[in-house]
Amino acid sequence: MQTLEDDYIEDLFMTTNHHYIMFFTNKGRVFRLKAYEIPESSRTSRGTAIVNLLQITGEEKITATITVRGYDFDSFLLMATKNGIIKKTRLSEYANIRKGGLIAISLRDDDELIGVKCTDDKSNVFLISKYGQCIRFYEHDVRITGRQSIGVIGMNLEDTDEVVAMQLDNQGEYLLTVSEFGYGKLTPISEFSAQHRGGKGVRCYKIVEKSGNLVGAKVLNRESGEIIMMTNTGTTIRLSVADISVIGRNTTGVKLISVDANKDVFVASFARVKETESDADIDMEPISPDEILKSEQIEIEDAEDDPDKDVLETDAPEEPEE
Repeated sequence: MQTLEDDYIEDLFMTTNHHYIMFFTNKGRVFRLKAYEIPESSRTSRGTAIVNLLQITGEEKITATITVRGYDFDSFLLMATKNGIIKKTRLSEYANIRKGGLIAISLRDDDELIGVKCTDDKSNVFLISKYGQCIRFYEHDVRITGRQSIGVIGMNLEDTDEVVAMQLDNQGEYLLTVSEFGYGKLTPISEFSAQHRGGKGVRCYKIVEKSGNLVGAKVLNRESGEIIMMTNTGTTIRLSVADISVIGRNTTGVKLISVDANKDVFVASFARVKETESDADIDMEPISPDEILKSEQIEIEDAEDDPDKDVLETDAPEEPEE
């Protein structure tokens, strides 16, 4: 796949024509497409702009993408916002999504959705803030709420602090943290003990003047391939995860990329990337003919639903629990 100069591949997953792809925006809305609704392109093409496929506004951006085969009652969507709110809702509540999208989570005016995971209610959740705090708690501590609810408090933040990442313990054995002035490190997730949700957590990164605040974090393995870092000026660099130092949680880490802070240059984002065919095979699961037939049956049943059915709820959103 070719990309624009300041763009890079962040997600790669295998699917079939009849799988659903769910797109979540920072404003708390969710859109859905069948895989066959996305134009098929050659291996080296750039693809289609997302604004040509979804009815998103100019202020919205996609913050999470999930592919599902069906809307199981025993599967959940776990969502986190930048103000430390966490929400768990049954996946089945998102079975009817129309072209105009659906409210996935109710947000306060100053809040944004920063991450979504599809879970089985058996994982540990990590919330990481830009001031270097991290809390780890059991997913089952988050009670199940309705689709339009606000959620519950996952992390108690200091003034002006905000959550920059949500991760799960089943994604790997190390927590990778990256700061805005190009410093980063790997820390074993075993150094973070599970506690009750709603606390302040423990320090996972020592913020100093030369490092700046955290811009993101990911749980992964050292064999996870490469990450790509991008600055606000468009400069990118690829690094092997195995080359990043493993250091304790109360440290700053090592320099991963050189930026000139005096010229207001900083790391804007980073992502684990997979661009080769060998990398693509890592997450690919064989899909049996029975599963494909089941997906096709789900599509037929959806087509028989009343097309005029209202998908928006009018109930007032619930206040977050302490």
